[in-house]
Amino acid sequence: MGRFVSSPPFHLAFPIVDLEATRRFYVEVLGCTVGREAAQWIDFDFYGHQLSAHVRPEECQMISKNAVDGDQVPVRHFGCVLDLERWARLRERLEAAEADFIIEPRVRFRGRPGEQATMFIRDPSGNALEFKAFADMGQLFSPQDEDPT
Repeated sequence: MGRFVSSPPFHLAFPIVDLEATRRFYVEVLGCTVGREAAQWIDFDFYGHQLSAHVRPEECQMISKNAVDGDQVPVRHFGCVLDLERWARLRERLEAAEADFIIEPRVRFRGRPGEQATMFIRDPSGNALEFKAFADMGQLFSPQDEDPT
């Protein structure tokens, strides 16, 4: 166990402020495709997973942060683990789009178990997204050798 195996896609529903701004961001910036939609929600194919963005501006709030390896990481966030090549292509795409980075692309836990490339961005509603990649995908669930804060 602990190794990547083929698994069913996950589904995540989250609040947004504006449907059209969200559509533009997820399609034009992240490269997602649109699935079903209605007046108050829209589904996206997010690297094979289903995201459902629901218009609920009152639920879009500032988010708390915790220290992780020298960064202030948003506690409430979601994202995707990519291979290093795909992560680098997404980084280039985000930089070209002048994405709102919360944490600039970097390598975290360098030389330690779980070393990973990571970056955090914010969508138009303030939702935090993390994209990460491991040189050794087998370390995705490796325990830390010490407190990484």
